[in-house]
Amino acid sequence: MNFDQITDRHHTHSTKWDMMEKLYGVPAEDGISMWVADMDFQAADPVKAELRAMLDHGVLGYYGDDASYRAAIGWWMHTRHSWEVDPEAIFTTPGIVNGVALCIDAYTAPGDGIVLFTPVYHAFARIIRASGREGVECALRNVDGRYQLDIAAWDKQMTGREKMLVLSSPHNPGGRVWSRAELEEIRDFCIRHDLLLISDEIHHDLVFPGTTHTPFALIEGVEDRLIMMSSTTKTFNIAGIHTGNVIIPDARLRAPFAARMAALGIWSNAFGFRLAEAAYSPEGAKWVDALVAYLDGNRKLFDAGVNAIPGVRSMPLESTYLAWVDFSATGMAEAEVNDRVLKRARLAANLGPTFGKGGENFLRFNFATPRAVVEEAVNRLAEAFADLQ
Repeated sequence: MNFDQITDRHHTHSTKWDMMEKLYGVPAEDGISMWVADMDFQAADPVKAELRAMLDHGVLGYYGDDASYRAAIGWWMHTRHSWEVDPEAIFTTPGIVNGVALCIDAYTAPGDGIVLFTPVYHAFARIIRASGREGVECALRNVDGRYQLDIAAWDKQMTGREKMLVLSSPHNPGGRVWSRAELEEIRDFCIRHDLLLISDEIHHDLVFPGTTHTPFALIEGVEDRLIMMSSTTKTFNIAGIHTGNVIIPDARLRAPFAARMAALGIWSNAFGFRLAEAAYSPEGAKWVDALVAYLDGNRKLFDAGVNAIPGVRSMPLESTYLAWVDFSATGMAEAEVNDRVLKRARLAANLGPTFGKGGENFLRFNFATPRAVVEEAVNRLAEAFADLQ
């Protein structure tokens, strides 16, 4: 669990590192990649041990009999989240984005409205557009640097064409862990407007001390319209296995989803099943506890450095490793802020407007990287905005 170890990811077909110059103009030779949401840490020992066992066996055939995989998911959700999962409710897809896309395909029709609480993870809007549905952006309220629901305003936005809400819980990019009371408000909103609720909880294991995540499945009165999304990939930095879970508590809701998966011939890969099962283990749990403690240190270091720059504020995070930084009080146009971050500081960060309404004047920075890299990034930002000091 040496999270300080530097691993060179250049020229490894890493989206995060090998694409940053093409996409952001940040030079590969000395740029720091802080955009894509994967971590620069080595995978947990039980994950690497399982991969070695597969390679040592040497025969990489089709995966079958997933009972132990489903049991591992059940064990993890029970011990880490107090959530009892029916093994029959679990569907495995090539990642959470694919799972959301399948839900849109299975439960809605072209032209239907899909509600998003923005700013929110940009892939949602992309797949909504690609599917011929309409994204309905309901802007979160930014109250003293913390996102809050605005249910009364959103009620007025609804037209009756909306069929689904895709929720980010915990919230990406704002890092909010929604309270039980807020989840109940969201439940009531969905009931009033007859919305199917897709709860993407991929960051649910990455919650900082003092905060507790509540799985939406523990909220009463929503089971008949709820679909849960979870995955080992974000927690254990194994995004390359492209394996996620769509967990559908209601048996009636499972049928159309199962039908679409069958029609499209969708199944995951042997590496995904076996590495996920290895991750969801007592050894994996110890690794996650150490990871969250390390990320908490990185969070504090990054926030202290960024917030020392006049006019710049990092939104206090309760979860994720993605700092959401507001540059609006600098008085600078977005183009100038981006120029200073991307060109002067040579940091590749996600541009705020890609997350929808409310993302203007923000950038998202991934600090799941060795602490020395975070320190260098903070120093570069301070230098890039030195004239404001």
